[in-house]
Amino acid sequence: MSDESRDDLLIVSQIISGQKDLFRLLVRRHEKAVYGMGLSFFRNQEDASDFVQEVFLKVYRNLPKYEGRSRFSTWLYKVAYNTAVNESGRRKEYYSLAEENAAQTGSFEWSDDNPERVLIRNSAREAVRKAILELPEKYRVCVDLFFFYDRSYQEIEVITGFPANTIKSHVFRAKKMLRGILEEVQ
Repeated sequence: MSDESRDDLLIVSQIISGQKDLFRLLVRRHEKAVYGMGLSFFRNQEDASDFVQEVFLKVYRNLPKYEGRSRFSTWLYKVAYNTAVNESGRRKEYYSLAEENAAQTGSFEWSDDNPERVLIRNSAREAVRKAILELPEKYRVCVDLFFFYDRSYQEIEVITGFPANTIKSHVFRAKKMLRGILEEVQ
């Protein structure tokens, strides 16, 4: 268990014991990731901010139900994912975090490289970003959680409710599809 996971568990136990003001520490620690997930689903900052508030309100209300069988962040992402799926079902489809990263930064430029390397790297990343957008939604969700949120198959299973073998299959198929899409780009 990582230090962050241990810290989260300690903070959760202290909040449940009555130190409610410590909840702000959990919010500070995880709000950026929840906001990113909100942007992936809702595509605008205002809705993503509302989403963050809604998720943390649900987490606060349900904190005593957190049993500690998984990392706090996994449980939090499950709450966020379910909230987003329920909301986005009424609104829009899921968009990959890869797309949002490109939109926020405008480019993928690395300042420590020469201009030719920067151009090649930016072109490659743009091609990957576009290829990810061509994946079926269920694959994009798994790819995002696995590669961009660095979640294990077991954590993605907890978050999405997809069986671990299905997630492995989705990631494998997504990589195969991405390879095919990117080969066409060359």
